[in-house]
Amino acid sequence: MMSLRSKNTGFTLIEAMIVVAIIGILAAIAYPSYVEYVQRARRADGQDALLRVELAQEKWRANHTTYGSLTDIGVSSASAEGFYTITITGNTGTAYTATASSTAALAGDCHTLTLTISAAGQSRTPTACWH
Repeated sequence: MMSLRSKNTGFTLIEAMIVVAIIGILAAIAYPSYVEYVQRARRADGQDALLRVELAQEKWRANHTTYGSLTDIGVSSASAEGFYTITITGNTGTAYTATASSTAALAGDCHTLTLTISAAGQSRTPTACWH
């Protein structure tokens, strides 16, 4: 004889709400970490561009009486990933200043500022962004 009770195979509302709560907690932890990772990756793009400028400037200066412009040293005005625009100012026989200005800012990070480096790495600003 068959039983009048049928076996339930679905989820209860409580079980579904527990799963939603767990997903919410995981998302609240993961999203800020993801944003921080993206910020560090974009900051590295600007740092890399400035360090390439520094290397090219020293190579140029070894053969010339002054530091060169971007076209002189053969460096693009955009960073490798395109998140920064590179400029060189004040290039003389003893100094220059290279600046990486953000083209895509993420609030609260170094992207809202500009990264700069001067002759022979003597000055790197803002210092918090160069760690």
